[in-house]
Amino acid sequence: MVQIRELQAQYVTDENGKKTAVILPIEEFEELMEDLADLAVLLERRDEPTVSFDEVIAKLKRDGVLPG
Repeated sequence: MVQIRELQAQYVTDENGKKTAVILPIEEFEELMEDLADLAVLLERRDEPTVSFDEVIAKLKRDGVLPG
């Protein structure tokens, strides 16, 4: 996850010094876009029931994905 303090941002300003745009290294931009997509999925699924870690492990073992 990108930390705002760690961004290598450069700002474009107007003649009054007001920030109008930002330039980021492509890697940081792509990571921000991934984080945004992850947040969108979380929002879509917020009302779905949760499953405990132990239940997931038990199901994976039953399904043969993990050794029993």
